[in-house]
Amino acid sequence: MSNFPEPPYFLLAAGLLAAIASGSAFYATLTQFVQTWSRSRSSRSLSQARGLEFQLPFLGMAGGICVFLASGLEIFGFNAKFAYAFALPLTVFTTWLVWWQLGKVLVQLEKGGSKALDLDLFV
Repeated sequence: MSNFPEPPYFLLAAGLLAAIASGSAFYATLTQFVQTWSRSRSSRSLSQARGLEFQLPFLGMAGGICVFLASGLEIFGFNAKFAYAFALPLTVFTTWLVWWQLGKVLVQLEKGGSKALDLDLFV
């Protein structure tokens, strides 16, 4: 009989699936918003796209990633407290960076259009 608990394979898969599902919802919402803005050039600016329709799938994606990371650490033998103590700050910091960068990209898109995002200009 082993003294080690059963690894959380279910949580690993559930976290990954939650992150993928929330990520695809976030992608669809963001794509639809940018296309609508591009067609109408409405008074609502792209940089103000931080409503609940964007935050909810983004936070779902972050939660799924956090559970996935912590479960992966538990599979490698770390206890649950350490795994979540490591995964939570890492996830929070990474999601903050992504949200900040997304805001900068939306501002750049709003000012210069899609040509402002052409990365081939820098080569």
